[in-house]
Amino acid sequence: MPTRVSLPSRALSLDALRGLAILLMLFSSEIPFHVLPSWMYHAQVPPPEHIFNPNLPGITWVDLVFPFFLFAMGAAIPLALSRRLEKGASYYRIIGSILLRGVLLAGFAIYVMQIRPYVISKQPNTGTWIQALIGFALLFPVLARLPDNWNSKLKAVIRLLGLAGAATLMLTTTFNDGKGFSPYRFDIIILVLANVSVFGSLIWLVTKRNWLLRIGFLGILLAMRLSSTYDGWVHWIWTATPASFVYQFRFLQYLFITIPGTIIGDILLSWMNPSSQQPVNNVLGDIHASEFSWTKPRLILISLLMIFLNVLLVVGLKARLVLATSLASLILIAVTWYLVRNANNGTERTITKIFQWGAYWLILGLILEAYEGGIKKDPATISYYFVTSGLAMFLLIFFIIAVDVFKKERWVRLLIQNGQNPLVAYAGINSLLPPILGLTRLDGVIQAITPTPWLGVLRGAFLTYLVALATRFFTKQRIFLRT
Repeated sequence: MPTRVSLPSRALSLDALRGLAILLMLFSSEIPFHVLPSWMYHAQVPPPEHIFNPNLPGITWVDLVFPFFLFAMGAAIPLALSRRLEKGASYYRIIGSILLRGVLLAGFAIYVMQIRPYVISKQPNTGTWIQALIGFALLFPVLARLPDNWNSKLKAVIRLLGLAGAATLMLTTTFNDGKGFSPYRFDIIILVLANVSVFGSLIWLVTKRNWLLRIGFLGILLAMRLSSTYDGWVHWIWTATPASFVYQFRFLQYLFITIPGTIIGDILLSWMNPSSQQPVNNVLGDIHASEFSWTKPRLILISLLMIFLNVLLVVGLKARLVLATSLASLILIAVTWYLVRNANNGTERTITKIFQWGAYWLILGLILEAYEGGIKKDPATISYYFVTSGLAMFLLIFFIIAVDVFKKERWVRLLIQNGQNPLVAYAGINSLLPPILGLTRLDGVIQAITPTPWLGVLRGAFLTYLVALATRFFTKQRIFLRT
């Protein structure tokens, strides 16, 4: 029997992918250091010494979580900006909001580092825990979405009071290095997001009806990447910055992930809103035919192949079985290509187009794998950007089938709720949960009952789950941190 679906009103599958990425990112920061197998850490900082080795090729699951989050951010850009355009917002206003979002994200990158207990003190005490909690709470008057029916002047007062409180907290703190506030004490992950968010959004705005031009920007970026190591004006642009705690051009390399994400975002937008007039309708044909032909076993097999391709690439490239991994990947891609043929329904065609793009970026990344000494996250190779883009697209297909086709939203609801409110989860893992556990003395109890390495992994999973539950609470209460 064919499976029937209806068009989604929100990209919950994308929320689920973003939620998985943020929770795995948090989990990777909570697992014990030094003692676990190398595949539990970044490939270039292997145990037991965890000394950075830029010549060590390979990737692990830990190396996937950040590009998956970047990809999800890129895919969300068309969905968010198209909504504003439909409401009649001018381009000037949208550009202003893009720049403001970049500034707020950069500010968030600086602020979250100043409120982390172990950044404030090497041995946190009651005062440190309380200070971190206050710092976490001050995020909400500054970044939370305030009710629409509140007076605009009241909202402005709340924002100003929150900013004043946050500034006072940062400027009056002496940190564990004996120094005061410094904007150069920032979270590099969030700062990368800030830079990529601004430029990815602006590029989408210029190329929203022209994929070829958008891919052309990738060609320019690739040329600059290749020329950046040589003396000249490209090297100057690559390294010049008016303030490195706000903007660094080298961070824009991650547009190699975000821009492919915007293409998938256009496909999702065209699927969800047939009147959106995205380039998918003009270039790839109508994806909104009414008949649904794929059977349930076929869909299950497609979703399993999407997961298996992720596992295969991580295991194979980590083990440096590059040729065998590439051949096996090509075979699985060919099998999946056969399974996604004869797409009749809008959802089927959406899955097909996402898969085709994912296959393209993955194959491109595998061809480039040997370049720069093998795939690496740090320093990130061109192969890394393209391989992880393809794998993110495959994982998105898995969530589309689970959430939008089989209607199993409840199975991944926790991921969706965290994906809708990622800044709460990101700040909460350091400035909400540890202070609560420290003040209640539960941190010592948890450490005492999880003394071994693999029990430490369970501890990390448990702590991540607690943060996920806290984030779900804020999401259910409609309390979102937005930039």
